[in-house]
Amino acid sequence: MAKVLVLYYSAYGHIETMAQAVAEGVRRGGATADIRRVPETVPEEIARSAHFKLDQTAPVAAIAELENYDAIIVGTGTRFGRISAQMATFLDQAGGLWARGALNGKVGAAFSSSATQHGGQEMTLFSIIANLLHFGMTIVGLPYSHQGQMTLDEIVGGAPYGATTIAGGDGSRQPSAIELEGARHQGELVARTAIKLRG
Repeated sequence: MAKVLVLYYSAYGHIETMAQAVAEGVRRGGATADIRRVPETVPEEIARSAHFKLDQTAPVAAIAELENYDAIIVGTGTRFGRISAQMATFLDQAGGLWARGALNGKVGAAFSSSATQHGGQEMTLFSIIANLLHFGMTIVGLPYSHQGQMTLDEIVGGAPYGATTIAGGDGSRQPSAIELEGARHQGELVARTAIKLRG
């Protein structure tokens, strides 16, 4: 059975919720899903004062684990239109995997969040995807088979490049039903692709 890693960084819990939905979709697609988070780099005292969500249950990932999976789905919130420092720091440590081609031919995908509709979600997805392409991975996005991303009836995240959610300026908005279904749909597509590539 294909094994999929959902690897995320979530400061306030929005991406954590999306990661759980992605994993549901992976399982729906017939693969196993492990959820891991990258280490926090902000000192605990500062993280607490900024109201970071520090009680996340997902185990902390290790670089050495990555090559054990058939697919890796990476999620992080937007930081000024790019990948978060925590995720970048983690991926920057994977040079040994890159040098050995350990992730070549595996499936990769991205999901993200931002405070506002136009807060850099797509740039963040591309920032993640650029990393995955350098590792030699085959990218799966969120095609318009998830038609919810085309609705004009409500504010909604989602892009052909990956599932997204909008958190609101104060972080009070949680992922909507449409956004969570987009995350599940992308997870399912990644699982199906990984299964096909395993042959």
